[in-house]
Amino acid sequence: MIPLRDDVPSRTFPFVNYAIIALNFLVFFGELGMGADLERFFYKAAVVPVVYAGRDHVFELRDLAASVLDSELRTRVLLSMFMHGGWMHLLGNMLYLWIFGDNVEDRCGHFRYLVFYLLCGYAATWGHIFSDPTSRVPSLGASGAIAGVLGAYITLYPRARVVALVPIIFYMELMQLPAIFVLGLWALQQFIFGVTSLAGPQGGGGVAWFAHVGGFIAGLVLVHVFKSRKHQPPPRDAWWEDHYRGRRVRGW
Repeated sequence: MIPLRDDVPSRTFPFVNYAIIALNFLVFFGELGMGADLERFFYKAAVVPVVYAGRDHVFELRDLAASVLDSELRTRVLLSMFMHGGWMHLLGNMLYLWIFGDNVEDRCGHFRYLVFYLLCGYAATWGHIFSDPTSRVPSLGASGAIAGVLGAYITLYPRARVVALVPIIFYMELMQLPAIFVLGLWALQQFIFGVTSLAGPQGGGGVAWFAHVGGFIAGLVLVHVFKSRKHQPPPRDAWWEDHYRGRRVRGW
């Protein structure tokens, strides 16, 4: 399922969301210019779980607290959130952020949204470290933070609708589906794949499933702290009825 757009209008210009997207592209273009040094850069700048997993990869409270407060880890998390392993990795992440991030920024306010986004990325990193503490593979990508945005969106706009390309046997059908179904199904898939990956030898085939799960849960929780009372939308039922009055909507 590939989302293309949603139907929730944004009342403010989402310049923070656009700036995050632009920065992701700029960092990726920088990666393209590194050539043979790129892999070395990933190991030097991204988060490698085994480094922060604690003594014997067991999380004792003292070791965990030290890692959480570690300034180098914070720097690596920040850098990791803007690095990607390829064009598909980048474009897939930015598509989701483009569609859903503007509305979350609209409800939180610009500065609150930026802090919310970074905290979700940090929580996602720890979700990955906990799930695969022996991994020596650099963890990178914006998907953990974006998962937090999806968790916030499904909380704020559960009755919104998303236009998506849905595979049906050998065809792709354009359908309009409830956001709670599209994003809920996405979250369920991340959890199932994550649990399944725990039994595999590769820890998920290179995908940090529990970073997605951790970011999504962080978004569900943190949005209640970061949403602004000054940016309240009209009552949801009134908005829904006004938006769809007299319209026939295909799908659910």
